[in-house]
Amino acid sequence: MSRTARAAQAAQAEAPANGRVVKLALAGVGAAVAALVIAMIAGGAASPRIIPGLPDQGAFTRWGLPLSKLAMDAAGVLTVGTLLAAAILLPNDKGLLGKSALGYVKATSWIALAWAGAAAATMVFSLSEALGLPVADVLGGDELTSFASQVSQGISLTLVVLFSVAIALFARGAITAGAAGGLLILALATMLPPALTGHSSSSPNHDLATTGVAVHLVVLALWVGGLGVLCAHALRRRPHLEIATARFSALALWCFIGVGLSGVFSVLARLSALSELFTSAYGLLLLAKTAAFALLGAVGWWHRRRTLPLLAAGGSGTFLRFASGEIVVMFVAVGLAVALSRTAPPPAVLPVDRAFDVLGYTMPPEISLANLASLWWFDLFSGTLIALLAGLYLAGVVRLARRGDSWSKGRTAAWFTGVLILLIATQSGVARYAKVLFSAHMAEHMTLSMMVPIFLVLGAPVTLALRALKPAARRGDRGPREWLTTILHSRFVRVIAHPAIATAIFIVSTYALYFTPLFAAAMEEHLGHIVMTVHFLLSGCLFFWVIIGVDPAPYRLPHVARLILLFVTMPFHAFFGIALMSMTTVLASDWYDQLGRTWGASAIEDQQTGGAIAWGFGEIPTLVVLLALAFQWWRHDDRGARRADRRADAAAARDGGSGDAQLDAYNDYLAKLNRRDGAE
Repeated sequence: MSRTARAAQAAQAEAPANGRVVKLALAGVGAAVAALVIAMIAGGAASPRIIPGLPDQGAFTRWGLPLSKLAMDAAGVLTVGTLLAAAILLPNDKGLLGKSALGYVKATSWIALAWAGAAAATMVFSLSEALGLPVADVLGGDELTSFASQVSQGISLTLVVLFSVAIALFARGAITAGAAGGLLILALATMLPPALTGHSSSSPNHDLATTGVAVHLVVLALWVGGLGVLCAHALRRRPHLEIATARFSALALWCFIGVGLSGVFSVLARLSALSELFTSAYGLLLLAKTAAFALLGAVGWWHRRRTLPLLAAGGSGTFLRFASGEIVVMFVAVGLAVALSRTAPPPAVLPVDRAFDVLGYTMPPEISLANLASLWWFDLFSGTLIALLAGLYLAGVVRLARRGDSWSKGRTAAWFTGVLILLIATQSGVARYAKVLFSAHMAEHMTLSMMVPIFLVLGAPVTLALRALKPAARRGDRGPREWLTTILHSRFVRVIAHPAIATAIFIVSTYALYFTPLFAAAMEEHLGHIVMTVHFLLSGCLFFWVIIGVDPAPYRLPHVARLILLFVTMPFHAFFGIALMSMTTVLASDWYDQLGRTWGASAIEDQQTGGAIAWGFGEIPTLVVLLALAFQWWRHDDRGARRADRRADAAAARDGGSGDAQLDAYNDYLAKLNRRDGAE
């Protein structure tokens, strides 16, 4: 049979499977659109009150905007799902993607283009709604360019268009699991910008609402997208279905927990009373979405108990029936989510306070030790990060203990000391005052970049993970342990972990943040606070990994070189503090002026206090690092001496003598001198 005939036969065999996939996709889309239409009609968004004399965008925009947003969300979810299947769910051969995984990466390029097109349509409809003009009038003017480049909502959609086009282009040449994993991270990041500029950013507690929506979207995209691609994989009867299903089952459990918790926090941020769940259209839509979520949890539990064992035994029919029903319910939830984003939350009674509009809480009283210790403020992002750091480390220690292996108590104490300091810096009154006073912000910055990383690095989390994680079940495949090893040996890590690069990031980024408009822009957005927190932690961990790191690293400096690098680096923070103390202009003055603070020192005096904190703060971490470095140096020399003693003992047992060649030569020399003296 010729190659052309075989290809035609294969295509004919795949046609029924592809038809089943198309039917499932149409069912999911139909369910999502139906849920969107019903929810918009029930919530009142489909027929808003039109005031005579005011501009009206028309029914085309009124329906086109939610439908285009639904298409954008669905394409984004499917992009995440195809990349998740290629990078993680399906096995690979020493980092190279298999045939099925390559097919999903190829499909990603087309789905990502559809994502970009839906985002562009959403941008046009959003501008039409904002201006109250029909789409034809919007397309004929220059407003679209200004909206895409100057308005936060337009900028977020522009980022989606650019990033999704980049995903489509890079996916065409991706052949490794690492490339697919990088595109997966980019796809998850592309899901976030529109959510950060919706109702969440205008909620009373907008910090909690924004972070809740971000977490909600990421875990929901992984959950819905992964299951959708898994169903398509089963319908097409592709290999390794049982492996992909088992891996997705473990991931789906965490996604279910993440969706539930993030949804709870989002509700807390938007509703001021429990009764609003039953008395407002927004609350009723939330209840409907919650019901869909509970149904998904029940179906997932049934999967783990009944259908996965049947699938392992070779029966895929039951799995397909339940998974297809689950994907339809999931798309119903997506449709409800889009309708929810088109429905305004119940109006809240907000205090008359200038600071509340931008902070999400009233201006705190004058700073004092008592207020710093008592005015705690829950930050969802930092709280989630702290829970993950503590929980994963503790899980690793427990796994080693159950296996009968020991783990250093000192490393455990160091890690949880760092987590405790992180908790105090991001959840206590320090975090509340950090948005009001530059001095408090600088204290938080120095703590996050110079105290927390020291103890986290001394906790040796990578070494713990490498010992606790099990190797992949299939030879040549990548599990969590193999992914961690690959990242450690990647070219990117080799570059940023170079002592010169790590030091430059640690020093230069501080000057670049505060002496450019970046600091003012970061203070204006909750996302900016998150980025600063992550950067301070990562840059500090990278630098101290080079100085006192216990974990495997691409470069190992001698202890003398580490000591020199420490003493060369720390004065730059002192110079930075002196520069702040010498300034006569206020950094991010627009941010601090709008808060209306009436107590305490002036903005310039508080900034000078912040400079003094930066100037003097370095002494404490320097002392801690010196103690750790001295202990490591002593341990290194002690281990070297013991190894030399063991070699000497072995040589003595084998050849006689002391086992130390230099000592034996010296003893021979003394013996010769004694014999010569005796002869004389």
